[in-house]
Amino acid sequence: MNNLDADVIRLNLGDAAAERLGQLEIFAEIDSTNSYLMQQPAPAPGKIHVALTDNQTAGRGRHGRSWQSPQGSGLCLSIAHTFASPPTNLPALTLAIGLGAIKTLDDLNVPAVQLKWPNDLIALDSKLGGILTEAQTQPGGAVTVVSGIGLNIDFNERPEVLLEMDDGRRAIDLKSQVAELPEWNRIAAGLVSELSQAIADYESGGFKQFSSQWAQHDWLFGREVTISAQGRQIKGTGAGIGDDGALLVDTLSEGRQRVTSGSVVMAGAREPA
Repeated sequence: MNNLDADVIRLNLGDAAAERLGQLEIFAEIDSTNSYLMQQPAPAPGKIHVALTDNQTAGRGRHGRSWQSPQGSGLCLSIAHTFASPPTNLPALTLAIGLGAIKTLDDLNVPAVQLKWPNDLIALDSKLGGILTEAQTQPGGAVTVVSGIGLNIDFNERPEVLLEMDDGRRAIDLKSQVAELPEWNRIAAGLVSELSQAIADYESGGFKQFSSQWAQHDWLFGREVTISAQGRQIKGTGAGIGDDGALLVDTLSEGRQRVTSGSVVMAGAREPA
């Protein structure tokens, strides 16, 4: 058993996260941690509400896709935060959340995890996790954002959880990446600490402060990609991201293209240096 324990998680939080944390709820089973928090009263500005489980029955990804997480295979964790005023570039928050997840995994000595724009964690060219950010406007103009992360931890040789990504890549679990799997409560506490810090930094300074960090983990950089964006397909080579989080793609026919919303439908091998 994974023995997720709210008291243990609270004890392992960093000081800043412990100060921000309002509610922390653990579910033996739930349809979706994101959906649950979207239905709850909004946290006060400066506070966060957290919901987590290892058994999510109806998880969601971007564009209405499902996120499979059978019992004991992964950690599903969502954080609700209220922005006192609407963020100017909300889609880029997902990228900042991804960097918070990378920081957590670095601290747990998980090597060489990368980020696939805009919302996937990649290890050994396979999907280790995914992020979904949703928002709703509150009376008075405040905006509550719920950012959820699904992290594959231990598939335990169950073939039904080896889901494929949009571009045909297989999923991978954390257990296969480390000599000794970290304790689940430690993983959860690290994610709450780092994701809440990423949200706070984003609120105070926007995404520009994160763009150089993203470059260090950019899985698409130098790869041949096909992007589905705004009803058309863009084919070219990943060229990093802009200060606003837009994906940059170098194409032969149209030069460098900026993609602010879309999906990667294919990503080939990285071009040789």
